[in-house]
Amino acid sequence: MKKQLSTVKHALALSLGLLSFTAHSSDILTAEEIVGLQQVAQAQVSPSGDNVAFTRYVPRELYKEENGLHWAELYLVDDKGVERPYITGQVTVNNIQWSADGSVIYFLAKMGEDKFTALYQIPFSGGQAQKTFELKGTDVASYALSHDGKQIAVIAKPAKDKSVKELKKLGFMAEVYEEDLTNKQLFVVDLAVSDKPLTPVAWNIEDYVSDVQWSADGEQMLVKTQPTALIDDKYMKSQWHIVNTADQKVVTSFITEGKLGDAEFSHDGKYVAILGAEDKHDPAAGRLFLAETKTGKVSEWLPNHLGHVSDFEWKKGKNELYFITNINTDSVVGLIKPGSNKYKEVVKAGKFIASQLSISDSDKTVALRANTAKHPNEVYLLRGNKHKATKVSNSNPWLDDKRFAKQESISFKAKDGVEIGGVLIYPLDYKKGQRYPLIMSVHGGPESHDKDGWLTNYSRPGQLGATQGYAVFYPNYRGSTGKGVDYSKLGQNDYAGKEFDDLVEFKDHLVDMGLVDSKKVGITGGSYGGYASAWAATKLTKHFAASVMFVGVTNQLSKFGTTDISNEMHLVHARSYPWDKWQWYLERSPIYWAGQSETPLLIMHGKDDPRVHPAQSMELYRYMKVQGKDVRLVYYPGEGHGNRKAAAQYDYHLRLMRWMDHYLKSDNKEMPAHELDHKAKLEAVNKED
Repeated sequence: MKKQLSTVKHALALSLGLLSFTAHSSDILTAEEIVGLQQVAQAQVSPSGDNVAFTRYVPRELYKEENGLHWAELYLVDDKGVERPYITGQVTVNNIQWSADGSVIYFLAKMGEDKFTALYQIPFSGGQAQKTFELKGTDVASYALSHDGKQIAVIAKPAKDKSVKELKKLGFMAEVYEEDLTNKQLFVVDLAVSDKPLTPVAWNIEDYVSDVQWSADGEQMLVKTQPTALIDDKYMKSQWHIVNTADQKVVTSFITEGKLGDAEFSHDGKYVAILGAEDKHDPAAGRLFLAETKTGKVSEWLPNHLGHVSDFEWKKGKNELYFITNINTDSVVGLIKPGSNKYKEVVKAGKFIASQLSISDSDKTVALRANTAKHPNEVYLLRGNKHKATKVSNSNPWLDDKRFAKQESISFKAKDGVEIGGVLIYPLDYKKGQRYPLIMSVHGGPESHDKDGWLTNYSRPGQLGATQGYAVFYPNYRGSTGKGVDYSKLGQNDYAGKEFDDLVEFKDHLVDMGLVDSKKVGITGGSYGGYASAWAATKLTKHFAASVMFVGVTNQLSKFGTTDISNEMHLVHARSYPWDKWQWYLERSPIYWAGQSETPLLIMHGKDDPRVHPAQSMELYRYMKVQGKDVRLVYYPGEGHGNRKAAAQYDYHLRLMRWMDHYLKSDNKEMPAHELDHKAKLEAVNKED
């Protein structure tokens, strides 16, 4: 009898899609498992190189935990792969750093009764976390420890005046748009445990401070500023400066143009490595520069590099720099010396997709995050002269028992001779000669590209789509990164032009391969990928049988006036203003072609999106709705430019796949029902408890 009840319970859970909440008994991926995936967020190697402290993202449990962002737990792992939990449960730990002697791990968090984010420490030997210090009335946004461990540079906003809260209660809540802004400031304090909130004096820096790094001797700091708190200023007007710590005076300002990334002193202080852009029209901060600290001279370290550098870190013992560069759909870890434009590949293409380097004081260990086609980000160590790579964390051991579909990079020349490519995931149990429905998943940016690593999440079907009989393709259309600056500029001044014509060529290529049924092709994507999905459903409607648009652009005229990155749009995408050519902007907008649409379109959008205003989705929805087109609009309250909370991610994924199944796996003429039966799943989970 017990066995029969167990079988019935198993069948009920499976039918409701709930089995994976409590077990991973199937050998194929489920939607619940994808939304519940854990992965490494940050990894920092100890000074000795024998241990790595890392944070792991843990999504909230569906139908059990209150709505909110994922948790972030703190773990340690040694070079043998033995993990030790340090701070777990309903906590959010971030920005971890080791003390100079390796005895303590610092981190930012709100714990206990904290009203604001504070700096904490926990002994390497274990024990309770202890608050190191907090600022009075404001969050510690970020921090950097001096190399001798005696001081700490802190970035934070000034505390709000008490009158603000009182006046708000009385109804004085007027908002002056883009003027009533508060800059983050720089504070430097002695590193000592404090029982009372600190109120240090901010350094005299007028601009918004966004980042800071110490020199090895502690006499200077690299300080990154931007004119205001605006995201557009962050993208296009940031600058790095060398500042003397003794008198707080700027010694050198590095003159770079366009987007700007990280910077770091060499250990001897002679050089600064900088991640930046080739010019103000370069879409991405993917160029590696070498700057001289004495003269301020900046030169490109890897001129004409046909890839995009994403991260770097200096060796501690001598002037050599480790860096990660993404080339085509692969990543490479390189090692380069000042004075040379040639680098040694210490991890070759095809091993994994790497990010976030961390190097021990002895230089014997390089830690990094990396993912592959079979797992999300984990901690890897590089050791020895040959930099042997070892995966030492395992956030989702149940993935080891899953079957994965074949995944590969493909490339070919478009009709005009431009090389285009992407990553193809075949249907699970693919049979040669059989044709399958296709989901084309288009990346955003467009200053981005998809790599041949882990490609499955709530909004991008990947391996999950493959288990359901789909071919899934990730196109790196012209204008994507990974092939150098010139290639990344190919889409400029040509919104929805040849860049989206490439999507049709991708489709035709997959059909010509004998893989895809030309009449069963769906498309989806977010942000610029959402723009592509809207364009596919309107201008390119003859080529796509279903479309799911996420936080996408539908009207280039109103987009410019409602986004928080209009200056960036002008400099690295449009290369013109709407008033320069009104009609052209209108004709490059999906709303202009809504009348001819024959493609059922599901539109989804975060209601608090600052990047692509939710009205962009409303516009296309209304243009299509009044003309009797098959269209549906779903808003997610509390979400921005992408869903970050587990429940919204799960709901999104269910709607995405139901839309594709409805139109690509049958000949349905009516739209699927708008409801999802969350109530039944909630009741099933409650019964299990």
